[in-house]
Amino acid sequence: MTKSNLRLSIIVLTVATALIHFYLNVRAAQIMPGFIVNGLGYLALLTLYMKWMKLPFLEGRDSTLRWVYIGYTAVTILAWVAIGDKSDVLGYTDKAIEILLVAALYFDSKN
Repeated sequence: MTKSNLRLSIIVLTVATALIHFYLNVRAAQIMPGFIVNGLGYLALLTLYMKWMKLPFLEGRDSTLRWVYIGYTAVTILAWVAIGDKSDVLGYTDKAIEILLVAALYFDSKN
């Protein structure tokens, strides 16, 4: 897979999981801060990882940012395993997306 395809995959997978977390608020017809913060966290990490916003203190720290992104995703997966609704297929779909995101981020470091 080319670098540009991996980057596109990271963008699509991140936006998909962020939208799922935002949608969970709509479906529940209430504001659930955890889902909102999680979705915003994904979008913030994507913005920094793709360097759409440059912050001087992140210059030269691509590897660290990648591991933070992977860690954030892993914590989200573990939180769902610990306290998530296992009767909802959307949860399993989102976890599959997040696992693919971790893989894309990992392989992006190899290119």
